[in-house]
This record gives sequence, C-alpha cells and structure tokens, in this order.
Amino acid sequence: MKKNYFVPVLLSSALVLSSFSAANVLAAPPDQSAKPWNETGSVPVFVKEKFGEKQVGSTAAHALDYLKKNEKQIGVANPDKNLKVKNIQKDSLGMKHVRFNQTVKGIPIEGAEVVVHYNKQDELVSVNGSHIPEATAEIDTSAAVSEAAAVEAAKQAVNAPAQLEETPSAELVIYPFEGTNHLAYKVNVNFLGEKPGNWFAFIDAKSGETIDQYNALMHVDNHHESVGTGVLGAQRKIHTTRTQLPSQGTIFSLSDTSHTGLQGIFTYDANDGKIFSNNSASWKDEYQHAAVDAHYNSEVVYDYYLEEHGRNSLDDKGMAIVSYVHYGENYNNAFWNGRQMTYGDGDGSYMVPLSAGLDVAAHEMTHGVITNSANLQYRFQSGALNESFADIFGALIDSEDWEVGEDIMGPGAKADGRVSLRSLSDPSKYPVKADYVPYGDGNGKYPAHMDEYYDLPRSLDNGGVHINSSITNHAAYLIGEKIGKEKLGQIFYRALTVYLTPTSDFSDARRSIVQSAADIYGEASAEAKATAEGFDSVGIYE
Repeated sequence: MKKNYFVPVLLSSALVLSSFSAANVLAAPPDQSAKPWNETGSVPVFVKEKFGEKQVGSTAAHALDYLKKNEKQIGVANPDKNLKVKNIQKDSLGMKHVRFNQTVKGIPIEGAEVVVHYNKQDELVSVNGSHIPEATAEIDTSAAVSEAAAVEAAKQAVNAPAQLEETPSAELVIYPFEGTNHLAYKVNVNFLGEKPGNWFAFIDAKSGETIDQYNALMHVDNHHESVGTGVLGAQRKIHTTRTQLPSQGTIFSLSDTSHTGLQGIFTYDANDGKIFSNNSASWKDEYQHAAVDAHYNSEVVYDYYLEEHGRNSLDDKGMAIVSYVHYGENYNNAFWNGRQMTYGDGDGSYMVPLSAGLDVAAHEMTHGVITNSANLQYRFQSGALNESFADIFGALIDSEDWEVGEDIMGPGAKADGRVSLRSLSDPSKYPVKADYVPYGDGNGKYPAHMDEYYDLPRSLDNGGVHINSSITNHAAYLIGEKIGKEKLGQIFYRALTVYLTPTSDFSDARRSIVQSAADIYGEASAEAKATAEGFDSVGIYE
C-alpha cells in the first residue's frame, strides 16, 4: 500500500523553509516516527512571517497575490487557478483570515485547505493548512457515473436502512487516497435506528465503485420559564413555549425561541419523534427527567459559546440546537450525527441517561462546532483531535473537574472503579478495550504521552480517535493547570476556528495552539510558554 505523509513548511522573515520527513510529522518520539496513519497525501503548510509584510489590502485577491509571488517557496502551484475562497473571517483581535479550498478545474480537493492570516494592520503574518502537490489540471474531471447512482451505491456500501430521516447529500470532489487522486462523489448518508450512522462514502465517479467510507458519528412572547427535575434530582429552570389550544387548554413544550438570532433550542422524544410537551409548567414526571437535562444543558452550552467566544450556536449563524432523548434500548451512548444531539438512557447499571451530564452535552455540541469550523476528519490523528477538542470543551464548560462523564456513570460502573468516561488529568486510570492492547506499549491503559501511542488500524475506533485523544487531552490539562481554564478555552477555541484544517495532525495542532496563545497573549508571554511546555510534556513536537 502506497503511503503519503505530511511535510510541514516553516517561513521566517527571510522566507526560510524547512521540509520534514514523516518522522517529524507524527509528533512522536523517534522510535514511533514511522507510524503510517496519514493516507491522504496532504502536505501541511505552516508559514510564519516574523515581520509582517505590509500589503495594500487583506482581501482574497491580495492573499492570492502573495501565494502566487511565493509559489515555489510555499508549494501551492498556480494558486490563482487552483484555490477557491471558502470564507473570510475577522476575529476579536482584529485579525482577518482568508480560507481557501484547493481545487482542480473548480472541483474541491477533499481536506485541502490553505488559510492566509493578516493582523489588524493588514500585514500578512502567517499561512497554514494543507495542499496536494500532485493534484494537477491533468486529472480528468468528467464523471461517468451520475450523482443518483453514486448515492445508491453509497447507501448499499454503508448498509443504510430503506427509510432515511434525511436525504443523502452528494458533491463531486477530488479524493486523495492510497497514493491516487480519485474523482469521486462524497456522499453523506445519515440515519438513526439500532446502528445509527453519519457515513461518508467516496464513490468513484468513473466506475461507481466504493473507494473509501467511514462513520463520522461522534459519540458523547409566548416564551415561558418552566421548572423541571433532572435525572439526578437537580431542579432546573428551563425556557419553554406556552401555547393556548382551544380544545386542550394550555400546553407547554420544550421549545425555546427566546434567544435573539438563534433559531431555537428544541428537545424531542426519540420514541415518537415529537417535541416534548406537558400540560403544566412543572416538568416533574420521571420520563421527562432526561429531556429536562438535555434542554437545560443545551442552553448552558449555547450561552458559554456566545458569552466566551461570541459564537452564535454551533454554526455561528444561529442554527437550531436539536436534541433527542430516550434513544434506543439500554443504549449506553450519546452522539452528534452532523445535525443533532442524541442521548441514550443507559442500561441503569453501567450508565444512567446520558443527558444528565453537562460535559456530555458540551462534548456532543462541540462536535457540532468542530463540524462547522475546522471540520476535522473523523479518523486517525485528525479524528483524535476532533474527540479531544470535544472532551476539552466538555471539561471547560462543566468546569468543576478534569473528568468527562462523571455524572452519567451507573452504580455497576462505579462499583468497578469506573467513575467517569475519560480523565484529562490522569488518562491512565482507565484501561482500553482488550483488542486495542496489542497496538500500544502493552500496558493497556489510555495514553498520556506519545510513547504510549496506539497505532490502531482504521477498523478499530477509526484509527484511535477515542484512545489517542487522551494525549492531547492531557496536554490541555497541563496547560490549564498553569494558566487557568478561561485562558485555555480562549486559546483552544482560536486554534480550532482560525488555524486547524480537516487533515490537521498532532504536530499541526501544537503549532496552531501555540500560535493562538501568541496571538492573544504575546509571543513571549507566560501563556505561550506554558502552552508549548504542555505539548513538550506529552511528546508532541513541531
């Protein structure tokens, strides 16, 4: 199998570039440097101007002019033809970020994004992202397979049920996979049921064959103020909607449209697909407890992102926040499926209803933030970063400790010593599954350092997304203990929304997070130093 690796690029004021081999990119100590986790063929770019280059403006056109001028040094060929503007953002520091997709004849290359960053003086200060050097105009972009046929092939490939809650989406992309750049349909097939899925299948646009697939299901004024009881007995104040019906009297529903600019917060019963309703403003029935917690926690997480980061909902455009509770039977999980949060009730022994955990809600909703920002691919190190950011913000929003899931563990789990799902402060307090052990260092525990990295295949945990995430989790804990959770949140949020791209790995994350600390607090600040030291301590280097 042919493998392609990231090769980072670094630029100083003199345009000094440095190319690293695979040994540098995996953020591993020397004895682990050859782990072939990356199959995309992307070449990362991290270009930093120590002395910003003043330009006449900071538009997309100016960014392209810079990339064209420095085409050989940066490595992105024909940027004026091959890069398409994805978005332009201005942040709270006054910096502007122009994000491009790499394309071939107008067709986007999956995961290939380049971001140009300007300070508030319109000086270009850095460029980062990843690109595919081998993607050229010679690629034949004429599809022989129709979109409809590709969707049907994808549904078969992922064993989708006959009835789907959402119509599958499809787009034509260039998909770099195992050394070849394929013209493919990227099909998203989303469904619930006994084995829910948020599948991405890549269907060859020439032959109709399935190139690759993975499940990105990410597991953990008539307004009225009501009160309700949560799973663990907490009394909650929740925003509901009061409706006067001629034949039924007054009905209250878990529908909150009280927030300006937000489409609403809605909580559904997975058993009938309807928004929870009640004939009283007091939600005390036991069956309602899981819904009360989901509704309450959704608003807490929404408020955190709005107040701390100025983010209006998961997409920063006010999208509705939708939760389903009572999913499945004895279902010990929760997930974000790309559109909504869904919570199981647990089996009563290992777990109680998962909506009881504020950090669980924050984890799942942060997956929604990730989908709508860096959109980290859900496998290998980018997938581990996806899970890690969700865990970290779970621990920041539920700020009493550095554990995730401590409020959802059932009596049986606690009796066995499992008092949380994961620990950022002490990852190795819990064992991994038995079939993961041969791929690690033999101790069978969650890793806290790259020395303990699990070289898992894609068939196990999407290449270790829930396992190796504990390494960057621990780095965040070490940083947070030095600078505090509030500053940690500001730094990691900036890295997620400004610097990271879909194929970012652990080394990219280190560079992006350290740079974010420098942006906010200064290059020589205690915060930037603590951030770098946190990654050093877990063996993640540039």
